[in-house]
Amino acid sequence: MDSYILIGFVAFLGAVFAGGAMLLARLLAYRSPDSFLKRQAYECSETPIGGARIRFKVAYYIFALLFLIFDIETLFLFPCMIIFRAVAAGQAAGVTANLLFLELSVFIFVLFSGLIYAWRKGVLVWE
Repeated sequence: MDSYILIGFVAFLGAVFAGGAMLLARLLAYRSPDSFLKRQAYECSETPIGGARIRFKVAYYIFALLFLIFDIETLFLFPCMIIFRAVAAGQAAGVTANLLFLELSVFIFVLFSGLIYAWRKGVLVWE
């Protein structure tokens, strides 16, 4: 029962901290009247041309998804290499270096076959 009281107390403190921060920001924030300058773009200092609701090519979306997929799959290689180093040093029991090398080879093969497939489909061509 004491653990539930502790969890409730921590949740209460979190709510007070978050609510207090939002209230303090609301009270101390600078407010200016709604004006033309307030609604202007500030990132590039260029006057916007047209509306924000324009059509764009789906290829950009697919290119971004491919980047994320290959980026995440490449990140999976780092823990695999740490395990491979432990197996090569003899610190991991039950896994042989040949089996781990075979698994990593299959992983790299799948990664590169996906890249070649996307390349042949023309997804990586930026127009």
